[in-house]
Amino acid sequence: MGIGKSKIDPCTLSLSLAKSHSVDTSQRHHESDSKESKVSLCDVAKHSDTTEMPAGEQEGAEGMDEVPEEEAEEEVFFKFVILHAEDDTGEALRVQDLLQNDFGIKPGIIFAEMPCGRQHLQNLDDAVNGSAWTILLLTENFLRDTWCKFQFYTSLMNSVNRQHKYNSVIPMRPLNNPLPRGRTPFALRTINALEEESRGFPTQVERIFQESVYKTQQTIWKETRKMAQRQCIA
Repeated sequence: MGIGKSKIDPCTLSLSLAKSHSVDTSQRHHESDSKESKVSLCDVAKHSDTTEMPAGEQEGAEGMDEVPEEEAEEEVFFKFVILHAEDDTGEALRVQDLLQNDFGIKPGIIFAEMPCGRQHLQNLDDAVNGSAWTILLLTENFLRDTWCKFQFYTSLMNSVNRQHKYNSVIPMRPLNNPLPRGRTPFALRTINALEEESRGFPTQVERIFQESVYKTQQTIWKETRKMAQRQCIA
């Protein structure tokens, strides 16, 4: 299912600082004082930083400001996100590498790579809705982690409530420390799981991760983000 991306919309304001010139008449002094009183503290700080900065550093700073805003804010709609137990980060990275390099399913992300410093629920929402498919890494550690249980229930509900997310949750038993079928939660037993040790694994992967499905979800994701941005501006 689709981070970006995630990878949650800021609105920026900019003000310009004008220099005041001293004059002989008291009237112009009064006008100058009234103009300066309208300048914010932030603008004064900016002006001070600019005047004290060496010329070479000023040019470098200006160059950084000239980076196109579209590039700075560009986010990626991932093909898949892997939800995993904290102790399975290494296994999740291995599966990510397998799908991207051996099967060409990229870009992909694992939950441990989501931005730090944000709430887990926000990251989960961005991960699930910012990717086309959600892979649940079913290992022995998966059921020991309460957060993992919440992740798979939330993902399943999301796939039910959103039509374009139907069939986007993919349980997967990896080669290392897989969760036995008998101990798999009932809600996940109703879904055909990816079995890495199965001979039919390559065929399963090709059948599930179809480019047409990805493109459809990517288009919906972009339209949703544009709508949210317009509401923020309004």
